[in-house]
Amino acid sequence: MRNKVSLGGTPIVLLALVLSGFSLAALADDPDVPPEKLPAAATEPAAKVEPVDVESPRAAESALIEPLAVQTSLRIATSVAAAAADAGNDTQYRVGAEDILEISVWKEEGLKKEVIVRPDGGISFPLVGEIAAAGKTAQAIGFEITDRLKKSILDPVVSVSVLKVAANKVYVIGRVARPGEYVAGRYLDVLQALAMAGGLTPYAAEDDIKVLRKRDGVDQTFAFQYSDVRKGRNLDQNIMLQSGDVVVVP
Repeated sequence: MRNKVSLGGTPIVLLALVLSGFSLAALADDPDVPPEKLPAAATEPAAKVEPVDVESPRAAESALIEPLAVQTSLRIATSVAAAAADAGNDTQYRVGAEDILEISVWKEEGLKKEVIVRPDGGISFPLVGEIAAAGKTAQAIGFEITDRLKKSILDPVVSVSVLKVAANKVYVIGRVARPGEYVAGRYLDVLQALAMAGGLTPYAAEDDIKVLRKRDGVDQTFAFQYSDVRKGRNLDQNIMLQSGDVVVVP
């Protein structure tokens, strides 16, 4: 039998095993170590380990993330819808009287034509007839021509472009340097129209300027106070002008 040397009641064998890195479980299996010499931790039954529910944290995380994802999607959709609505307000040019359009049908040499929008807003095109063009975008006119040509041509491809803008006219009258009619290739606000007219004269009533507009037989009036806008106040009154608007400077 192996000789044991005690040091303060603790077997050197036990100390050596601990220092060498063996676990208490390995020590308990050693037949040379009597049970009464083992630490209490080695003889006690192993604590029961409860299984960890890994699904619960994921479910909790999903419960937090999914509503946030839905809210984010709604915010994005709302922003996109708002941006689309803003983009459709004034950025697309709407055809008017005296504008010159070029209309062509792909692979149909006889269906390429330049047309002038008449004062009544209409145009005519072969195989299509009369079209009310005024107030519509070039794209909308192209869609209408395409639908009508389907009766005569298989899968027509129609292109409509504005060669000359002549309908976008605004009028500035009263106490400005150069009153008159102004044709613009882009949309103008009130300040830009006044600048084209050379600005106000010294005796102009700068805070009593009016913008007159007629739409569908209804007259509208918009006030414009030049001194406020000049100082950076009430800038919302510097509205975008529409074709036919009259700026009156008393």
